[in-house]
Amino acid sequence: MDERLYNSRFMKATRGEDVDCTPVWLMRQAGRYMKDYRDVRARGTFMDLCTKPELACEVTVTAQEKLGADAAILFADLLPVMIEMGFDLEYIEGKGPTIHNPVKQAADVDRIKTHDPKQTMPFTAESVRQIRAALKPDIPLIGFAGLPFTLAAYAIEGGGSKHYIDVKRFMWSDTGAWNALCERFVDTLIPYSLMQIEAGVQAFQFFDSWVGSLSPQDYREYVQPHVKRVFAGVREGMKAMGKDIPLIHFGVGTATFLHLQHECGGDVLGMDWHTPIRANWEKLEGLKSVQGNLDPITLYAPWETLKRKADEVLDDVGNKPGHIFNLGHGILPKTPVDNVIDLVKYVHERTAR
Repeated sequence: MDERLYNSRFMKATRGEDVDCTPVWLMRQAGRYMKDYRDVRARGTFMDLCTKPELACEVTVTAQEKLGADAAILFADLLPVMIEMGFDLEYIEGKGPTIHNPVKQAADVDRIKTHDPKQTMPFTAESVRQIRAALKPDIPLIGFAGLPFTLAAYAIEGGGSKHYIDVKRFMWSDTGAWNALCERFVDTLIPYSLMQIEAGVQAFQFFDSWVGSLSPQDYREYVQPHVKRVFAGVREGMKAMGKDIPLIHFGVGTATFLHLQHECGGDVLGMDWHTPIRANWEKLEGLKSVQGNLDPITLYAPWETLKRKADEVLDDVGNKPGHIFNLGHGILPKTPVDNVIDLVKYVHERTAR
């Protein structure tokens, strides 16, 4: 890895090292709240942004530069990797992602297949290469993928859900079929992640956006074994290619089982806004880096309120080395862009060592 990247604020924080100020990046920092993004989005569909490297590059780099963030994250989505697995995915305006042929019974799992993303999704690797070439030499690029529970939840529910009735019923009633489905996701996610790493990302974040709907007991029994296999498989693959980049593990609503997530093998643990960082960090032996965790809704508030809430996060952490400032989830569509820009600048100034 280039020395300028290795010694950047973000990368040093992933290793728990001292930095000149707390690094900041924000989930969904390239999104609809930003006019620059909307202008690019007007030139095509959402899938165009995911599959046309020049568009993914433009929105990724513009967002990082406009915000002054300490890292960029690849513009993509969790779900396109499912298309070649046999899922009929459509992004419907006003409704969001929809799976037209969801898994409803055990027999449906038989039609789900794995694939080689190098052959089926070369546009993602090309997006990584173009973004890496366009970013400043000291700004790391983060790749990402979803984890098996969240992808399986979409696959079974057919789209977004409030109560996750279908996925829980499937998981509890036919554990064999559940494990078979998750194994197919694991066997696809490992090469998909490694493809991005080989193409040139400096860190990788695994999202489990829906896993907070589970109890700790259900997470341990039905989900954790598959997540451990993802992390172990990516570690093994990186070793084979002579790379070793930090892996970030993030879930929403996981305050009651952070210790179980930590056991899965990530380098950085993302915490949402339900979770006091310092108290939980100190309980997790060997964890060098934590990411989070401002409530995204705070970005709608007047500046004095936003600053106070940012201070609460920073005061909780207390300048402990290894903190990466982020939101507890992604930026929402109508967020005032000036608030986001001002937040990044304020965190840098407030934490200057």
